[in-house]
Amino acid sequence: GPCTECSCSSGKEPSKDPSHTKKKENGDRLCVPQIFFGTRTHKQITQISRELKRTAYSSVPMTILSSRDYTCIHPVVSNSSNRNEMCVELLEGKQGRSCSFYHGVHKLSEHHALQSAPRGYQAWDIEDLVALGRKLRACPYFAARELMMGADIVFCPYNYLLDPQIRESMDIKLKDQVVILDEAHNIEDCARESVSYGVTESQLRAAREELSFMVSNNIRQKHHEPLQAVCCSLI
Repeated sequence: GPCTECSCSSGKEPSKDPSHTKKKENGDRLCVPQIFFGTRTHKQITQISRELKRTAYSSVPMTILSSRDYTCIHPVVSNSSNRNEMCVELLEGKQGRSCSFYHGVHKLSEHHALQSAPRGYQAWDIEDLVALGRKLRACPYFAARELMMGADIVFCPYNYLLDPQIRESMDIKLKDQVVILDEAHNIEDCARESVSYGVTESQLRAAREELSFMVSNNIRQKHHEPLQAVCCSLI
């Protein structure tokens, strides 16, 4: 059917029904685009969600994408320095262990989705989600990602929108969506960072030694020799 009139242009209270963001049967065009709101830091997301709460749009379905550093509640993983790797290992269940918080994720995402009843749904920030996750023993990291499906507005740090690898891993599709970048003068630095990589001299020396070993043992020599030359020239 035809798109419903946008609530912003009509000046009416926004529609409480999140189903209007779902894909239509006839063709896969989204009727109402999602708004992706990128900020420089996680702290700014908290400030913006607080502002959203004060507007007439505080009942609009939303989510906040952030790293496991802010949203992991597993007692061991959350205190680890390599949370991402540990989380993936647990979910793969290689050592016969798993994450009970991940298996309870629907309790948290459905709890938030159910609140989209009239005046029940309220804008929230990461701390609210984590507190509720602890109470329900459900993973806030994956709940926030699940809530993206029905969200009208998605808050996230810039690099989630700029870095193609993060976009892919988070399943963010920006085609035909609305993208708002807060304090956009920081974008150049952020774009540079997302395609830059830092390496120490000792790492270069270690790489050079390994490459020399490969070359001297005749292992894929024509691939390793140019790399060895690059390491030498950088050192």
